Amino acid sequence: MKTHLLEALAHTERYDPHRILGLHRNGSESVIRLYRPEAAQVFIELYGYIVEMKRVHDSGLFELSAPADTTFKDYRVYHTDGSLTNDPYAFWPTFGEVDQYLFGAGVHYEIHRKMGARPMLHQGVQGVAFTVWAPSARSVSLIGDFNHWDGRVNPMRSLGSSGVWELFVPGLPIGSAYKFEIQTQTGDRRIKSDPYGHQFEHRPKTASLVCSLDSYEWNDQEWLEARKSQNLNRPINIYEVHLGSWRRGWQNEFLGYRYLASELATYCKEMGYTHVELLPISEHPLDESWGYQVTGFFAPSSRFGSLEDFQYFVDTLHQNGIGVILDWVPGHFPTDDFALARFDGTSLYEHVDARKGFHPHWNTCIFNFGRHEVSNFLLASALFWLDVMHIDGLRVDAVASMLYLDYGREDGRWIPNEYGGKENIEAIEFLKHANAIIHDRFPGVLTIAEESTSFTGISHPLSSGGVGFDFKWNMGWMNDTLRYIQKDPIHRAHHQNELTFSLLYAFSERFVLVLSHDEVVHGKKSLLAKMPGDVWQQFANMRLILGYLMTQPGKKLLFMGAELGQWNEWDSAKSLEWFLLQFPIHSGLQTCCKELNHLYLERKELWADDFTYHGFSWVDFSDSNNSIITFLRKDPATPQKALLVLLHFSPQYFERYTIQIGNVSSIREIFNTDEERFGGSGKVNGPVYIGFGNVTVSVAPLACQVFEIHF
Repeated sequence: MKTHLLEALAHTERYDPHRILGLHRNGSESVIRLYRPEAAQVFIELYGYIVEMKRVHDSGLFELSAPADTTFKDYRVYHTDGSLTNDPYAFWPTFGEVDQYLFGAGVHYEIHRKMGARPMLHQGVQGVAFTVWAPSARSVSLIGDFNHWDGRVNPMRSLGSSGVWELFVPGLPIGSAYKFEIQTQTGDRRIKSDPYGHQFEHRPKTASLVCSLDSYEWNDQEWLEARKSQNLNRPINIYEVHLGSWRRGWQNEFLGYRYLASELATYCKEMGYTHVELLPISEHPLDESWGYQVTGFFAPSSRFGSLEDFQYFVDTLHQNGIGVILDWVPGHFPTDDFALARFDGTSLYEHVDARKGFHPHWNTCIFNFGRHEVSNFLLASALFWLDVMHIDGLRVDAVASMLYLDYGREDGRWIPNEYGGKENIEAIEFLKHANAIIHDRFPGVLTIAEESTSFTGISHPLSSGGVGFDFKWNMGWMNDTLRYIQKDPIHRAHHQNELTFSLLYAFSERFVLVLSHDEVVHGKKSLLAKMPGDVWQQFANMRLILGYLMTQPGKKLLFMGAELGQWNEWDSAKSLEWFLLQFPIHSGLQTCCKELNHLYLERKELWADDFTYHGFSWVDFSDSNNSIITFLRKDPATPQKALLVLLHFSPQYFERYTIQIGNVSSIREIFNTDEERFGGSGKVNGPVYIGFGNVTVSVAPLACQVFEIHF
């Protein structure tokens, strides 16, 4: 045995430990080598007998001669935790040449089932295969509770130019904690969590945990099959939820996925939501980040339970007819030393140059989308949630920051693309690639962009040059609406264009209208607290804005708590203020929200054609003196009827208000946010007068009124 190899082994500076350790043919016999640093004696089991090995080097290398026909199944070794298993260094690699090729090309769409820690049967032996990408590492060792976190004991094998390191460890149980100890080219040692880890210790601990992806027995086959044939012309009403603060326990503790599953499913069914959208539940160390600084792109947060617990959560919502959308964050990642940042001592996942690789707004690293293995990592993250977790949609966070190289940067602090422009060509291609693969592999799954710029074609098909998302958040609508609604009604007459402007571009993309979490934090006030006037007017304005949301073209999203009429801003460290529902004015608002939701679900005119002017037409957007707008929502399949929507943004009451609309044969009011049971003044319509080319209705103060009309 060459001394330099033994020295390398002793100092964990090695790339092929299997070349030294394990079972080797040596002429007419076999030799078994085992490395146990600092051990004075080592015993193994050979052919059922416990025998002592010979120490052949002071570093802790032991040998034992064995018959020539000995196989890896004929002997077992003791892990340093005392368990007796097969020898990790007697097995062939679990990550093959095809895996290496596809990963290097960035198109290994099953890589989430190949990297990380995978319980598996390998060469007839049950164990865990560990795989990690660290191309610039001098050496990589597996450390964990099974080897006392000693990086000398289980060095991993390099698979050459792929940059992948691999080790199969027989006999490890589910739940074993592990990390990777990486020696960099400069000699530093970095202790890293598994980038592909599927479960982690509860914060502030950061070790990865071995777990099974497929042990949970799903019961949502009917849901998944029906999802394949769904199109976008359907009602989509999303309840945006932060799991850590929707409900909490009596001592303000987190509740688990399994408890929240039944509670949330029941609530969403009752309230009329079609989907839950979860702020990121990917593993993250900092509660205050709300999940947007991710360190575990393949793991549900351990705050609320295990991977199986989250699978139960999704399964329960599916069985109750509720889809699950996740906020997904592929644009950036935090600089925590235990995670992705400078993973192998180099800028592996991020760009080297801070002008491309560091985000000044969030103090986070930016992914190098042009590196195939990095883009494959992110693609696999998306596919993991859809494949393993049965998720129904991904809302991609901060897309604008991915599209533009100068996003959030001052002049001179960014690098133009190869054509001298500011578009991030590599990120755009990544988004297109992701949308293509997601829609090909998981038909019916939704992709939604949180994107705030005028970048063209976000929700246009790839075939016509678009980026391929199903929907884009309509941030302009949200900002215009909130800016308008916060004005005192006496001033609204001069700002009516803020209500109507969004219809100029409403059909340029497929939009989701959002009243999201970002608008009720950081001093922006809750939705209710934004409203002007006395308490009655504030609640009337709240009911009005909910009616406006539900009747405009576009799919719908409302952040939790708005339906309760919370006075305080959202606090991620506390439960929603459910106690408010004991007061009639708050419970009335919740009832109004619920019935608006069900009206939306039941009336096809409100969703059958959200994407063209065939489903919408103005009746009158010019009555700014009275702060009234009227429009029709239509189902092209039933042109003989429509819904007439009247939105009144002043506190005046008009007993008789004439609307110019012809050929009406019948009309009746089917919804009014001013009903007394909602907390309104009760100014509702009985029979409506039909004139020649017009109808005359009573207009309630600060109200949304919906009429069914027949032509």
